[in-house]
Order: sequence, then structure tokens, then C-alpha cells
Amino acid sequence: MQIRAEQLSQSLKRSLARCYLVTGEETLLVQECADAIRIAAREAGCTEREVIEISSQGGEWQQLLQSAGALSLFADKKLIEVRLPSGKPGAEGSKALQEYLAIEGDDILLLVAGKIDKQSQRAKWYTELDKAGAIITLWPIKTQEMPRWLGQRFQAAGLEIDREALSLLAERVEGNLLAAVQEVEKLKLLADGGKVTVDTVIASVADNARYNSFGLADTALSGDTRGAIRTLRGLQAEAAAAPVVLWALARDVKLLALLTDDLSSGLGLSQAMQQRGVWRSRSALVQGAMSRHNADTVCVLQELVYRVDAATKGYAKDDPWLLLERLLALLALGHQASNHLRRA
Repeated sequence: MQIRAEQLSQSLKRSLARCYLVTGEETLLVQECADAIRIAAREAGCTEREVIEISSQGGEWQQLLQSAGALSLFADKKLIEVRLPSGKPGAEGSKALQEYLAIEGDDILLLVAGKIDKQSQRAKWYTELDKAGAIITLWPIKTQEMPRWLGQRFQAAGLEIDREALSLLAERVEGNLLAAVQEVEKLKLLADGGKVTVDTVIASVADNARYNSFGLADTALSGDTRGAIRTLRGLQAEAAAAPVVLWALARDVKLLALLTDDLSSGLGLSQAMQQRGVWRSRSALVQGAMSRHNADTVCVLQELVYRVDAATKGYAKDDPWLLLERLLALLALGHQASNHLRRA
């Protein structure tokens, strides 16, 4: 049974399914849906919870079958949570899931997975889980959907926000849902009488505008290498998380890569930016950056993004902050950068 995210709350109030699959790329949305299921399961008597983390080797699938029926003496029933980052259980995982679903019991299975591709959706484990329980597929919030999504957040928080303020805030967070939620929480404290205006949003932005990852990306796109590195070092000094800083930069590197592909296919830059959802206020920045970059420099930018990501996760021994400086320098300079800088 397929359930939309906005239907989940009512579905959980009516009754709990035997199993749930929550899948998507947006970490915040996946986490919120999984949290709602965990709470409902606990209220329904699942006083025990077991978490199984599936690695790339997939050797942990046997734990799922061992958990089935292995109930604690002090628990009525159990929530078994399987975390599958890849979205693909493989042959062993597929077999284990089918065997688990064939076992009768009161336990509830929560499978939290990455994006499930079309091929996996035709797999037997997926169709069996669809029959036995509920699947919640979470799609990224598109640029044009962000104001509506933010508006719903403000309404849920008991706040009123005018259209201009909503547009300004949507432009500021630019697809970063975690940042959007944090801004809503901050504006709860700043809103006068529960109403959020443009002045309220500007005051909120001014509070942290000195060193923020959004301003950092814009500074680099403008070609200001020194300013970008100075801001980065400020973020580091303020104990900012490197993955958060990388997010904003990776977003713009991805945008440049997409626009480069569009230009190579014969599309004009203005049309390409419009189709890619570039905000009007950033059009000049992006256009300027595109004039300094070509397919080669964009490729190296992507390589640096991967290296920073690996360093922040401990897969590489590089210093992520030094790599971020190289990434910023190349993003700002484009093809003017030396080969040594780009390949370092």
C-alpha cells in the first residue's frame, strides 16, 4: 500500500501496518516520517526497539530473521528498524525480507532506506512488502514547491507569514530543508504577535549573516576568492560542521554541472537557468560563474566535492577544511586557476 507523507499521520491513527518502508533522499523528511512511525509503534505496545544497520557487505540480514520471534521477557511486542542507506538489499537482503514477511507475528518492521530505483520497485521483496504493509516514498521539494512547503511549516507552528516574507525565506534556504526548519524555529522567537513579516526575516538573517554557508557559496560564485576563504575560516573558527558547509557548495557545483550539460546540448544560458530553477536574485552570480568555468573545471570541482565528502566521513585522510579552501578557490577563479590548484 502506497501512502503519501501527508497521509501518514491519519493512517497511523487508524491502525498500524505490519511493516513500513520509508524511502527517499531528503534526510529530514525520511527522519520525520520514521519518527512518526516509531511513536505510533511505541503507543501501540512496541516497548522494545531493535536497530539493524545494513553495511555495504550486507552480512547483517540474518539479524532480522533472528529478531523475529526473539521477544524480550519484558516487552509485549517489538519494533525492528532496519536501516538500508543504499536502497538496495541485494540477494541476501531480498531473501531475508521475504522470509521475515512470511513469519506470522505482532512485531512491526520499519525499513528506512535510500532512494529505491525503478528496477528495485519491481523486485519481489518490494512487491511483497507493498502487499503486507505500507510504503512511503519521499520526493525532494522542488524550488517552486518550497514556499508552499514552508507555509505549511509556519501554519503547523501557529505562525502567520506574509507572501513577501515567505518568498524571501524560500529564496534564502534554497532547498536546504534542515535550514528551513531551523529558520522556522528561530522565527518563532522573533515573530511579533505570531506574525512573520519581511522585516522579521531580514532580522533573522542578519543574526547569522557574517559567517554562513549560503553567503560563502555566493561569495565564491562572485569570484571573490579571498572573501570566500576568509568566510570559510570564520565558519571553521565558529565550529561549523564541515558537511553543512559542503552542502551549500556541492549544491552550486551540481548546478554548474547541469548548466554546462545544458549549454553543450545547445540550450541558451538564460533558458537553462530558468529550467533549473535559479532564483532571479542569483542569476547574475550564476551567469558570472558560468563565464569563468568550462567542462574541465566543473569536472574538477565535482572531484573535489567527492574528496571533501570522503574526508568528512573518515574515508580519506585529507583535512576537509583544506580541501574546502581548494574547492572555494577553484569555484571563484574558474579556468583562471592554475593546474596545480585544480589538481592538488
